[in-house]
Amino acid sequence: MKLTEETILKLLRTKANRPLKVSEMVKQFSIPAPQRRELRSRLKEMAADGRLIKIRGGRYGLPDEMNLITGILNAHHKGFGFVVASKDKATDSKEKDTFISRGNMGDAMHLDLVTVRVESGRDWDRPEGKVIRILKRNTQTLVGTFEKFGRDGWVIPMEEKYLHDIFVSAKNTLKAKTGHVVSVDIETYPTKHQPPLGRVTEILGFSDDPDVEIKSILRKHGVFQEFPDKVMQAAKRISLSDIEEEEKQQRRDLSDWMIFTIDGAKAKDFDDAVSIEKMGSGYRLGVHIADVSHFVDENSVLDKEAFQRATSIYFPDAVIPMLPFQLSNEICSLKPNEKRLTMTVLIDFDSQGKVVGRKIFNSIIESKVRFTYNEVAQILESGDSKNTPKEAIESLTTMFELSRILRKNRFQTGSVDFNLPEPEVQMTADGKVQKIVAAEHNVAHELVEEFMLAANQETAKFLFEKNVPAIHRIHERPDEDKIAEFNRFLLTFGLKLDHVHNVPSIDLQKLLIKIKGHAEERTLNALLLRTMKKAVYSANDPGHYCLGFKHYTHFTSPIRRYPDLITHRQIKTFLTKRKCSERERKRLLPKIAEYCEQSSAREQNATQIEREINDLRRAQFMADKIGKIYSGIITSVTAFGFFVELTEVFVEGLVRISSITDDYYIFIETEYKLQGQRRHRTFKIGDTVKIRVASVDLAKRQIGLTLHPK
Repeated sequence: MKLTEETILKLLRTKANRPLKVSEMVKQFSIPAPQRRELRSRLKEMAADGRLIKIRGGRYGLPDEMNLITGILNAHHKGFGFVVASKDKATDSKEKDTFISRGNMGDAMHLDLVTVRVESGRDWDRPEGKVIRILKRNTQTLVGTFEKFGRDGWVIPMEEKYLHDIFVSAKNTLKAKTGHVVSVDIETYPTKHQPPLGRVTEILGFSDDPDVEIKSILRKHGVFQEFPDKVMQAAKRISLSDIEEEEKQQRRDLSDWMIFTIDGAKAKDFDDAVSIEKMGSGYRLGVHIADVSHFVDENSVLDKEAFQRATSIYFPDAVIPMLPFQLSNEICSLKPNEKRLTMTVLIDFDSQGKVVGRKIFNSIIESKVRFTYNEVAQILESGDSKNTPKEAIESLTTMFELSRILRKNRFQTGSVDFNLPEPEVQMTADGKVQKIVAAEHNVAHELVEEFMLAANQETAKFLFEKNVPAIHRIHERPDEDKIAEFNRFLLTFGLKLDHVHNVPSIDLQKLLIKIKGHAEERTLNALLLRTMKKAVYSANDPGHYCLGFKHYTHFTSPIRRYPDLITHRQIKTFLTKRKCSERERKRLLPKIAEYCEQSSAREQNATQIEREINDLRRAQFMADKIGKIYSGIITSVTAFGFFVELTEVFVEGLVRISSITDDYYIFIETEYKLQGQRRHRTFKIGDTVKIRVASVDLAKRQIGLTLHPK
């Protein structure tokens, strides 16, 4: 019997009616002698992370059997918090969050892993509890504003969910002054009689400096713009001139092919290039990706740094790269008229867009043109080619033809096309927000998107056929209760899904096509997107629900994504091998699982950083617009008010329910609306409203709105 966490939980749930000692488990579960040490070790691990509770007498039991839950504390700035129980894989149970009052928080901090005793609550729909044990402190560093206190000082966390100010003794202040934004390491955590004690490790600057705001967001999430010296030194030692002739001979030289890049106007890290050839009535698509793995060896200094970062982080007018610029913008970047090492995927399609052949190999290319998306769109839509080589124009025309076929096929077979514009913050040369507009998404973006999807899909199939453990990009089917809730909302528009149980993705695409161009299109796109699970990296391969792909990985961006770098290494290893043996597969799987966990976590971290910086830029942009009137659309409704996206400036703000004084409003959650009790006036998702900008809080990055009387 394999002693996994799931196995132990299942045994305790089905064969034990009380907490058991290790010796009792050995006897009751018939654990053989060679596995007893493993059992003890596994039980300690499970108790440490709260999957089991260890009580007096060395007995282990299930938390829910003792009216206990274990989970991450999500604190609220008003002093209370919520804990969502860790999911029990043995039962696949779903728990509601447990309310923790101010008096029951104990010494716990925001994001701590805690054990909570569930107690009777006033609201039976939401249980209440008390923190009885802190299993793990998940916060080691905080960013906050320093305040002098005699020779000592206090750091007030910028994240309001951290309810304790950190005391810093005089010797640990780094001579910080009142008003400085600092990074502080927590050395002693709070107790009943003592606040947390810390040590200032970095002074970022004064709080009214816009650049300090950006730094504080990055430090809050543990991100540094600068690379360690040893990483920079390793990058400087790499040179294209050092590539051995033998290496070049082993690669297929495609430098005379019409290959080019298509990227944003400000991009410098070109990691993909494309080519095309007409093959009778079919096509041969070439996707050529920068061979980063040739320069970044496994377990090297550069590799370890790339693993820690896992992704480049993009925000208005700046980027924090996964790899030093020496690599990302120079040696690996597929710059025009310069030879570069690449991995090439050649995909043969018939006239209907069906894949009929595939080749993957190491190559050398020389990009002939550096196109921007807008240039390509202009060529394809208006024929304005300026000084573009004739052969490149012919390639673009053929590429456009193929991309339309692939795009049509994809949406007919299960891909879901959410039509939600993204904001683009445009900055002035001196670092101020010039304007905020909807990011352009034209036919050139769609062309590149189809080709990258095709390459990612084909490399995933290659690894699957070779039985190689891979970093899969997965997107699981949405929860049925969320789909059912969405379907109930659809009924208010006279619409419904064909299926609610195991809804196929093609049903969702049919709905989006049906509402295209209608007033409710934006609202329903946004709500449907919220019902979806997040795409993540996984060693398992359930497929990608929203793309409708059975196998999918990330291969096309190794300069800026660590999973792509690993995918390159895996493919290279097995290009000349028949299949991955079960022994090798067993050896590789734990590493792949580690890569997946790290990459998913860092991706979520990067997304949060990008969101917070965009929120800051929006607040900065609106700071001088207090009192101005705008039109907007309600994008979200909560019990405390509703969020409005302004039509003219692509900015979102909050209308608090306390500012609407013409009635008492109740929140009807199932219908996403607020409704007045006397006049029955409603505010629901998708409604257009006229608002006035009431306030802008730069520190909280919040924009306050009030309704403008019609």
